[in-house]
Amino acid sequence: MHIRNPVEWSVDQLRSAGHAIEGVGRERYQNQQAPVVRDIRIADLIDCLFRGVDDFAAARTDVVFLALVYPVLGLMLARLAFGYDMLPLVFPLVSGFALIGPLAAVGLYEMSRRREHGVEPSWADAFGLVRAPSVPAIVGLGLVLMAVFLVWLGAAMAIYDHTLGPNAPASVGAFLRDVFATGAGWALIGIGIGVGFLFAVLALAIGVVSFPLLVDRDVGFDIAVATSVRAVAANPVPMAVWGLIVTAALVLGSAPLLLGLIVVMPVLGHATWHLYRKVVVPR
Repeated sequence: MHIRNPVEWSVDQLRSAGHAIEGVGRERYQNQQAPVVRDIRIADLIDCLFRGVDDFAAARTDVVFLALVYPVLGLMLARLAFGYDMLPLVFPLVSGFALIGPLAAVGLYEMSRRREHGVEPSWADAFGLVRAPSVPAIVGLGLVLMAVFLVWLGAAMAIYDHTLGPNAPASVGAFLRDVFATGAGWALIGIGIGVGFLFAVLALAIGVVSFPLLVDRDVGFDIAVATSVRAVAANPVPMAVWGLIVTAALVLGSAPLLLGLIVVMPVLGHATWHLYRKVVVPR
């Protein structure tokens, strides 16, 4: 019997997700034209952040993320209480917020969209998306991002096994000492950052515009992803800066026991909606 390593298992999950979305809306959107993308500047990113803060203040979306962040935090702490074998995955799990962030923020896009139309938003509006015609494509794209997230966790565990592993750390202190005071630990940091960067670029390219587009219009999975990739290709520098902004904000939000994510994630979600509005030409 062959026991698969985490990378093999994660690749299988990605393949399964691809099969799940393969037939989503293919005939329905066959002759649909792709949206037009335009160039943006760094100043536009700042404006998006200010608009995101404004939406957050108006919608009080902290209620939604209180329900999401605390269970995740509780599960992590509960698991660590029963042993240290999950300790090497704490940072990959936290940094993985950047990979699945576009999916987690789908409800926030809907709230920002409604506010644009003069409707006073509430957190309950996020669940109105279940009636949207593009829900199958949103689900399919969400499966892809979740698969990417799983592959990242598998890759992170494989990197640990080949540097500091395969045995679990004896304690938190021993783990931190091994990471920052040994050559293998610095190899773990260097390789992990490099591999994580590739995953972040992939998630940014396929998700930064596609999810808001699916919330805003009835388009197909292929069109949404292609538009997102074209938007990133047309604005490499601003999109790279946006990726750095998201990463820095998530790091700062994660520092105080993940509590900062209660504010950071909603603000970034709302700001991403306004980024979509600046990049994609309206109908």
